[in-house]
Amino acid sequence: MTWTLLLDLDGTLVDTLPDLTASLNRVMATRGLAAFPAAEVAGFVGDGVARLVQLAFHARGREPDAEAVAAYSADYTAHATAGSRPFPGVPEVLRSLHDEGWKLAVCTNKPEAAARLLLAGLGLAPMLAAVGGGDSFPTRKPDPAHLLGTLHAAGGSAEHAVMAGDHANDVLAAAGAGLPCIFAAWGYGRPEMAQGAAAVADSPEEMAAIARRMLAGA
Repeated sequence: MTWTLLLDLDGTLVDTLPDLTASLNRVMATRGLAAFPAAEVAGFVGDGVARLVQLAFHARGREPDAEAVAAYSADYTAHATAGSRPFPGVPEVLRSLHDEGWKLAVCTNKPEAAARLLLAGLGLAPMLAAVGGGDSFPTRKPDPAHLLGTLHAAGGSAEHAVMAGDHANDVLAAAGAGLPCIFAAWGYGRPEMAQGAAAVADSPEEMAAIARRMLAGA
């Protein structure tokens, strides 16, 4: 029997706020708009690049110009690993699960190319069976088809899989796909986003322990 753990990326595996914030603020600066603190940018994360940029511009009383999303994407891709780092315990937890025979896959609303670049740069890519980005399928989280497409790409099965993420989109996508979801409380999501999750984990180590119990019980 092969078990699969599907994982969100930003705020779950990797603290990407330093680079998300720096890229966004460079885009803002070229348009004469005020910068954002990282804590505010955290509230923009979870629904993909276009939504992040839209929320940032709206916070400054503006609509994004036609070039804003492309400018942000290009800047972020060029600096994706400048300040981003795995959350403490993540590399060790992934290695442990991988060595136990788990299939690990990332399901993120970040564009696939940027996600792969980040995961490779941080040394996490070799442990992953699949990466499903926000542009990898016709849909993205919270649509369960995004989760199920990533699961299929990893060679996993829904009856032996669990999702972990720090956003309401992760909880909703997992529910729609019929999978239990572990809410990553160390991430960027607000505590109320855990509503509907099967469990809440305060650390990557606890997440792995919960996933093991869930699937062993199943």
